[in-house]
Amino acid sequence: MNVTQFGRLFRPLLMLLVATVVTACGFHLRQTAALPASMQRVHLDMRGGDFQRSLTRALQHSGVTIEDDSGPGIAELRVPVATFSTDQVSAGGYVRITEYAIRYEVRFDVVDGAGNALVPTQTITMSREYSYDAGNTIGDASQVQEIQRSLNDDMVQAILFRLQAASKHQLAAPAPAASTH
Repeated sequence: MNVTQFGRLFRPLLMLLVATVVTACGFHLRQTAALPASMQRVHLDMRGGDFQRSLTRALQHSGVTIEDDSGPGIAELRVPVATFSTDQVSAGGYVRITEYAIRYEVRFDVVDGAGNALVPTQTITMSREYSYDAGNTIGDASQVQEIQRSLNDDMVQAILFRLQAASKHQLAAPAPAASTH
């Protein structure tokens, strides 16, 4: 068996092995979220920025029409708080800080077009830790930006999961009992 024949045989086996390992570890491509029917049209009440752009894109990908203004028949997703903070985690010799944690807190709620709560006010907090290198401050700044971008993406997915759970909860809610008076 020459090298070319070995390569032709080895390549498909390697791809099969990689596919098996990736699916076995729980990796799945992100899919669209099944949101409540009352959220087909949504107005986002939040400050602009990367988080709003990512959330808008994810909602549109899930079939939601984003409206510029609120009004009858338009659900409103309100995000009054979306803040990053940095805390020191550990210090090295001579009280030199060597690790930080970036925390991201988002508070949100959703009301339908009639003003009824679809999702009550909820707070999601996420964090990531990183090591600080005093000799590489430029690398530190880019590391912080990458962590914030990653937290933004994860926060969007967490909110979509909560909205999807609200949709499933509404479908599973029992019908009101009939009156026997």
